[in-house]
Amino acid sequence: MTTRPIPTRTSTTATDDDAVPGEDTSEVTRLFQERLQAWKHAVVYLEDYIGATEKVHHAHGKEYEKVLKTVSHPLKEGTHFSQSLGGVAGMFDNIRSNTQGISNSHSDTAKVLKGSVLPVFERLHAEIKNKNKELTKGAGKGAKLVDKARNSTQKQIELFGQHTATFDSTGGRIRAEDDPYVLQRGVLHRLNKQVIEENNNRQDLLAVQDGFAQFEAHVLQTVQTGMGQFMQVVNGQAEQSKAMYSDMVGTIQRIPPDFEWKGFLSRNTHILIDPNVPQRTVSSIQFPNQNHRSTKPLIAGSLEKKGKLLKRYETAYYVVTPSKYLHEFKTDDDFGKEPTPEISLYLPDCVVGGIDGQKFNVKGKDVSKGSVGNKFSMSHEFAFKAHTPSDAQAWWETLRSAAGQVTNELPEASTVNSPVSPVDQKEKMPALQTENLPQQTQTQGVTSAGTTAPTTAGTSKSSIQSPQTASTASTSAGTGVASPTTGIEKQPGQS
Repeated sequence: MTTRPIPTRTSTTATDDDAVPGEDTSEVTRLFQERLQAWKHAVVYLEDYIGATEKVHHAHGKEYEKVLKTVSHPLKEGTHFSQSLGGVAGMFDNIRSNTQGISNSHSDTAKVLKGSVLPVFERLHAEIKNKNKELTKGAGKGAKLVDKARNSTQKQIELFGQHTATFDSTGGRIRAEDDPYVLQRGVLHRLNKQVIEENNNRQDLLAVQDGFAQFEAHVLQTVQTGMGQFMQVVNGQAEQSKAMYSDMVGTIQRIPPDFEWKGFLSRNTHILIDPNVPQRTVSSIQFPNQNHRSTKPLIAGSLEKKGKLLKRYETAYYVVTPSKYLHEFKTDDDFGKEPTPEISLYLPDCVVGGIDGQKFNVKGKDVSKGSVGNKFSMSHEFAFKAHTPSDAQAWWETLRSAAGQVTNELPEASTVNSPVSPVDQKEKMPALQTENLPQQTQTQGVTSAGTTAPTTAGTSKSSIQSPQTASTASTSAGTGVASPTTGIEKQPGQS
């Protein structure tokens, strides 16, 4: 009689650093199910044996050869049992040899066997069936969740690879939703879900694996108990029959509870899970096109953006990608939720205004809603504020280098809306600290006398400075600030 070979696979540690391992997640579950089937068939053999023994006793041994036939075939899934002496396979060999010598029994013995001994093995049979159902609903369901998570990750990685190639072939001109930076964050998000499902499934399988040793010990102990009762029933028979049954039971009881389990472990170390192998982490996983140059931001960090309704500044995480998109995210966390941009501005289609201290504006259209939503999207002016003037300068320089248009228009709060007396301005304004100012930007204005005069970055382009103002500015040298001689009055960022 042929038996199915034990399923094999490569070591579970061989692909731990692959994003989507190629292993079959249900392989361990099937192995345990086959083992339960092996135990079930072993118990069924014993049930058949005792049932047939009862019939033989009832017929005074005329039909006793039928008992031998119940155990004459090799064990199903026999490769799961040790073929050496002292194991389950040896136990059945002993049963066959002793059963051959039994020839007589009595009716009373048949009644006791049917009412007391056989139910022990029937209950054990039912326990093994319930254990198999528990394994199918528990670990089997976890394996399906792992496969589902891996399929989701694989699809995202393929999409990521497709658009990183598109980035290289089109010179970075891609849609916002296809930005490799965003797609890579999507890969990491799905990897996190996948690893959680894999680790949960692994813990479930480890729990099942650890519980199998105790369960098999219970099975063997139950078999030993049932066969012990069997011995007591037939003990009143002839001395020869008594000796034969005693030999059968003695063989069974000499099997250590963990004998078959240890043999099973030694024969299947290449399939079973090694509890000493550490769990997978996202940081140790590599996947195609990881850290591609299109995913490395030109600048990233937190900025404050003024709201449209309440006019209050709210902090968010912003990134300028090599694809020339300015993305807004709620946080820089890739794992908590899907890292989808709240706002995406394609900088070549945007206008970047001037910088004033910590503030600067960007005017453009949000293109984060997809091709359909973008058709209905309107252009807006977004007011940003950095944490420090140096941070604002860094952001502004990066935005300016990618923007389609740059103007000197300052944020609304920095524009001078009314003239100021030169005397009052001199009394109220503190001395300028030139060593703390950012690099100057030159603008020009024309005085009423026809001479070149400085025009502040905060005033409108049409404002004209009087000679008295120029005279007042020259007196500021007494406060430690040099009078401008080239038309540069102040820096962007000076209010």
